Amino acid sequence: MMEVQIVRDEDIEGLLIDLHRAHGYDFSDYSRASMKRRLIRLITIDRFPSFAELHYRLINDSFYLRRFLEEITVNVTEMFRDPEFFKYLRQHIIPTLGTYPFIRIWVAGCASGEEAYSIAILLKEANLLHKSLIYATDLNPRVLEKAKSGIFSLRSIKQYSENYLSSGGYQDFSSYYSAKYDVVIFNETLRKKIVFSTHNLVSDSSFNSFQLVLCRNVLIYFNTHLQGRVFDLIDKSLDNLGYLAMGTKETLRFASISPKYKQVDPNEKIWRKHDS
Repeated sequence: MMEVQIVRDEDIEGLLIDLHRAHGYDFSDYSRASMKRRLIRLITIDRFPSFAELHYRLINDSFYLRRFLEEITVNVTEMFRDPEFFKYLRQHIIPTLGTYPFIRIWVAGCASGEEAYSIAILLKEANLLHKSLIYATDLNPRVLEKAKSGIFSLRSIKQYSENYLSSGGYQDFSSYYSAKYDVVIFNETLRKKIVFSTHNLVSDSSFNSFQLVLCRNVLIYFNTHLQGRVFDLIDKSLDNLGYLAMGTKETLRFASISPKYKQVDPNEKIWRKHDS
């Protein structure tokens, strides 16, 4: 079995360059310490005799590449992350969505589901959850099972509650979940309005039409070519006058679809689609 010290920094750099060239996935800004830990874990549990063997397999085996992506992609987020973003949604976007007879929202790259539950709470507090459906997708099927359960660590709830209040929340946050021992489970009224399913933003097709798509902190791992493919997919999935929300380090500015979109506020990474 490979010793930890054999995984050199230059070996990791070489692998990341080859992954980018061969498959288009750009992990150049990914935490090196986190990357190293996860690569060592793969080498150990999949019994690779050397780092070179893992390197070769990742470049030449598309099925194993998928396993790598499931292990390496960030699977943890938090509820109401970036509270000012959620405050803007609460005050400006959600009321507009309320004018539709039925609301469909797509949370792309949902990881463990915190963002999807946050959106469900916003809709419930706007009295719109009853006519809404949230589609939450991710590449990683294992993390989706956790998301679907609605079960989260009790340790996380203090931060989630603080984020919720900072986002303009006015209810008792504990009314949305039941606590048991060291975990909480979010209410069925929220869970039943979220459809969790696997979806690859790079290779899978559009599966519905939406008034709001959230694709936050996902595209930063893709190169320009792959970003373009994802933007085209989102554009096909978004209704005219629908909204696209992205992460703080992401932009639509240089995308081919950008002429059809207008940023709704200079301080928020939210764009509205205008087909004509």
